Amino acid sequence: MRHNRVAKKFGRKPAHRKALMRNMVTNLVLRDSIRTTLPKAKEARKDAERLVTIVKKGLAEGGNPLAARRAVSAFLQNAKMSKKWRKPSTQAEARKMRRELDPVKRLFDVVVPTLKDRTCGYTRIVKLNRRRGDAAEICLLQWVTIAKPLAGEAPADGAAPADAEAPKAETPAEEPAK
Repeated sequence: MRHNRVAKKFGRKPAHRKALMRNMVTNLVLRDSIRTTLPKAKEARKDAERLVTIVKKGLAEGGNPLAARRAVSAFLQNAKMSKKWRKPSTQAEARKMRRELDPVKRLFDVVVPTLKDRTCGYTRIVKLNRRRGDAAEICLLQWVTIAKPLAGEAPADGAAPADAEAPKAETPAEEPAK
């Protein structure tokens, strides 16, 4: 029986489950949006929102930013460089690439400042469709204020989507010469 058991197991051992959630939250921090199954997104959302709360408390008046940075870095994984990043031409370029892929720095400098006005509800889950092979429900897990709108969805601020064409002013057609 699973009375009072909240966490899902996903058919994995505890160490594998922990690594899975850490990987998903790290990718959410680095990419602002991840595509996964609905139960995994619901579990990853808990960890992501907890990390944002830790950072906000650390950056608040009287908070300890070093302790918050250490707590967050203990949870997030180091981002791995893909093949195109493996051979930078100079050492300075290699340092720059590692800095760009630092999830802790990105969380402190980009993600949390955009969420500073919110008290909770930092992420959203957008249901997409079902996966073809096993009919698992697929969704997007994304930050509320950073995420770009989906195709066909209007932006949150009410402006027209960037890819929509602006209406053209009508110009009178030239009459053909006789």
